[in-house]
Amino acid sequence: MKKFVALVSAVLVTAATAFAADRIYTNPKPDAALKQLFPNAAVFTPLTGSPLHYTAYAADPAKNPGQAPLGFAFWTTDMVPNEHGYHGPIHILVGLMPNGVLTGIVVDYHSEPYGYFSVEPKEFAQQFVNKSIRDQFRVGADIDAVSRATLSINSAARAVRDGSRLVARALLDPSAVKK
Repeated sequence: MKKFVALVSAVLVTAATAFAADRIYTNPKPDAALKQLFPNAAVFTPLTGSPLHYTAYAADPAKNPGQAPLGFAFWTTDMVPNEHGYHGPIHILVGLMPNGVLTGIVVDYHSEPYGYFSVEPKEFAQQFVNKSIRDQFRVGADIDAVSRATLSINSAARAVRDGSRLVARALLDPSAVKK
């Protein structure tokens, strides 16, 4: 029996280590960014669920059990971990309302050589406010391009689009999604 318990423990530790190795770790305390995406939220759940996400509430759901969420926030690196810019993953926190409309994005970290004029400026993030998951998210169409940084911009736009659609399929009611 002791051998069996030791074997099961070893398997669980190995599985947890493998899962942790697959995840690209991001900001462990994104409180300010979450509040930026959902200014009316009073409570955010910890990063949890499948897919991994935060849930924003106007009031504490523990005290108000029928409380509907204001929306969800997620890291693009959790949704599409293989999406990379020119120099690696771009860590973007995305806010998504239950109707499939983005509240915005926060570019938290990147190592892009031209990031200071491509993905960092507030004008880049502003393009995603009130964007529907049904939009194209195509650079040159509904996302502004920046010369010499198109790889970074394309990657970031794809990560936001694909991550948002993945979260929407998993967490949103299709009939509530804005056309």
